[in-house]
This record gives sequence, structure tokens and C-alpha cells, in this order.
Amino acid sequence: MILTLEARDGASVDAAFSHAMERFGRIDGVVNCAGSILLKPAHLISDADFTETLGVNLVTAFNVVRAASRLMMRQEGGGSIVLCSSVAARKGLVNHEAIAAAKAGVEGLALAAAATYARSKIRVNCVAPGLIRTPLSRSLTDNATIAKASAALHPLGRIGEAHEVASAISWLLDPAQSWITGQVLGVDGGFASLQARP
Repeated sequence: MILTLEARDGASVDAAFSHAMERFGRIDGVVNCAGSILLKPAHLISDADFTETLGVNLVTAFNVVRAASRLMMRQEGGGSIVLCSSVAARKGLVNHEAIAAAKAGVEGLALAAAATYARSKIRVNCVAPGLIRTPLSRSLTDNATIAKASAALHPLGRIGEAHEVASAISWLLDPAQSWITGQVLGVDGGFASLQARP
């Protein structure tokens, strides 16, 4: 089943979740995999660009958590919610002010929701990728100079691949990880926590 919706609109998200519940009877796992790239210093970011960055990254995550929790609270066994943050939320990076603010908000949302809904057996976690090779990041990863510099910043010495983030998300969704909630899992080649060798 494929539904197209405006995830920044709470009513649209609620409707999509209701439709999925009617179709399948329960919702065991949800992922909000929304993101954007705005690389500018704060003094060059317009109100419109900042609002757009918050909308795509933080508002969509909030809408998903709200809609999913409403339904998962009513079912036995709760469920799992995974949100997508970024290494920029935990490591100061030049020209990342807008996305860092949005993704730090996503991490705060995940932690609060994990605490709120733990008694309902709803697990809420985040993945926090470094630079990943995707269509969204093509302007960076297809530029040989930028790609080489970015790879050097990651202790494992390369840019990440989408399947590596997907694998981490799948692992967090798995009911076998029923003892894991309120965590931010770095999928970043060690970028957030390690110093790359010069």
C-alpha cells in the first residue's frame, strides 16, 4: 500500500495512519525518514528557509509521533517509532545551523516521547547518520573535492551508503530489540564521537 500525503500537515498524517489501521488492524513500526540539506550560516538563512527546514525535519517527525502513539497506545504490545536525526545535531559543523537546530529538536522529541510512552510499550529511537550517498546529497557526493574532504572527516574513511542506515532502522524496529528505547544510534562512520586521524 502506498499513500501520498503532506507530512507537515497533521490532519493528513492522522488520516494516513487511520487508513493503515483500517487496512491492517494494527501498526507495529513507523519510520519518519524525512530530511533536507541547507548549508548556510545563520546570517544568510531567510525566515522562509528556516521555516521550511523545521517543517520538513521536525514538524513531520512530531506529526508521525503524535499519530502513531495515539494508535499504538490502544494495541497490545505497543510498537516502535524510529526518527531520523543527523550527526549535525551532536557535532558542531560549519554552516549547519538550520539543520542542526531541526535535528536536535528531533532528538529531543524522541527522548521525551520515549519517556512518555514507555508504559504503553512504545519504543522511540533515532538514527543519526553522517553524510550518506543518496539522491538528496548528490550535489555533495558527486563533487569529487567535497566527497574526498567529507570522507576524510569520517574515521572509517568513506561516505555512508543508504542501505547502512536502512539496516540500522530495521534493527531498531525489530521486536527483538524490545529493551531499547530513548536512544540515538550514530550511523556515521564514527564522525560524532571519534577524531579522524590526520
